[in-house]
Amino acid sequence: MILVTGATGFVGKAFVDHLLNENKAHSVMIALRRDINRTWPSGVLVQKIGDLGPHTDWSNALKGISIVMHCAARVHIMSDTSDNPLHDYRHINVHATLNLARQAATLGVERFIFLSSIKVNGDSTKPGEKFTADDLPDPNDAYGISKMEAEQGLQEIGLKTGMEIVIIRPPLVYGPGVKGNFLSIIQWLNRGIPLPLGAISNKRSFVSLDNLVDLMFTCIAHPAAANQVFLASDGEDVSTTDLIRRLGLVLNNNVRLIAFPPKLLQLSFFVIGKGDVAHRLCSSLEVDIKKTTHILNWVPPITLNEGLSKLAKGYGV
Repeated sequence: MILVTGATGFVGKAFVDHLLNENKAHSVMIALRRDINRTWPSGVLVQKIGDLGPHTDWSNALKGISIVMHCAARVHIMSDTSDNPLHDYRHINVHATLNLARQAATLGVERFIFLSSIKVNGDSTKPGEKFTADDLPDPNDAYGISKMEAEQGLQEIGLKTGMEIVIIRPPLVYGPGVKGNFLSIIQWLNRGIPLPLGAISNKRSFVSLDNLVDLMFTCIAHPAAANQVFLASDGEDVSTTDLIRRLGLVLNNNVRLIAFPPKLLQLSFFVIGKGDVAHRLCSSLEVDIKKTTHILNWVPPITLNEGLSKLAKGYGV
């Protein structure tokens, strides 16, 4: 049986759906913080565990569990207003995660799969360079630091207990229901707003929800996944300008791009307090998935264009 945390979230829900569709041999236990008004398919067991924290009791949810897929997290927040964001991220992403892992190991869970983030590697790559799974961590914000500390704590627990640890670090994930910057760009395109993003020559990796979920599914049983760190992507890197053009095509929108100099664009965003947005739009972040494809014999099932088309269908296009 597989325990899935964060099963009502963007990635967790898609993973549960995929699991039920692709592998009837596994029963699924879903851990919820509180009751929700939803009917779950047959084969899904639900256990309410309350708020996630360093003292959450997982004993009922972990009964009979052989694999944990841990998707629950305090996700990255662009404009975090917390007085102490690192403390808040650590509470959920580090302390709550390691509490679950310790109890899982004690109760005989064989494999613990942790959905981490490429932010453990860093926020950007230099031109012509890519992040790899074996790079030294270099997180630059509270969210990335919390994910790194969780990874390190999980690996220590694995060494002490023998529970297999699998870590997956995705870059920005997109698909039907996506939020954040991706949703903002879609809304801009749908309104026909001219965008000053026509001259950005960066390179960025993305991963479709379908591809990430397929990789997570592969890591459930693949023997070579044990105690490894894997990066995820669609296998194709594009500039922000190219991405917007492709989005425009699948959304059937006439893209209106202005070739605004990237340095002036970044300065303009900085002046209005949106320097972090400009950084993501203009900087590069490339991911090397050779280790993932080699060890797991895994190839992204769909292309970037196919993933964008599925995203557009989610918006009724």
